[in-house]
Amino acid sequence: MEMIEDIRQALEEVIDPELGINIVDLGLIYDIREDAGQVEIEMTLTSPGCPLIGVIEEQIKEAVANVKGVKGVSVELVWDPPWGTHLMSEEARAELGIE
Repeated sequence: MEMIEDIRQALEEVIDPELGINIVDLGLIYDIREDAGQVEIEMTLTSPGCPLIGVIEEQIKEAVANVKGVKGVSVELVWDPPWGTHLMSEEARAELGIE
């Protein structure tokens, strides 16, 4: 479990370029799985048409690759359940003025 926490912390360094908030606080990370150093990240985006998925995915892979023990990273983009502001942290909602 410690590696999963380290991975989650690394993902907090990945900032959504449009909103300026990290992808964890935005609620975009749905699941993190790790097996023998192979990491699978299940995530979504704030909108299906987001043109920055390539940038975000590359930042995710770079950040997670730096976690001790990680040998490989894959990112799976999912749309179910749909993303909503209810998935955001209180801090992110406050920063964006969402109640």
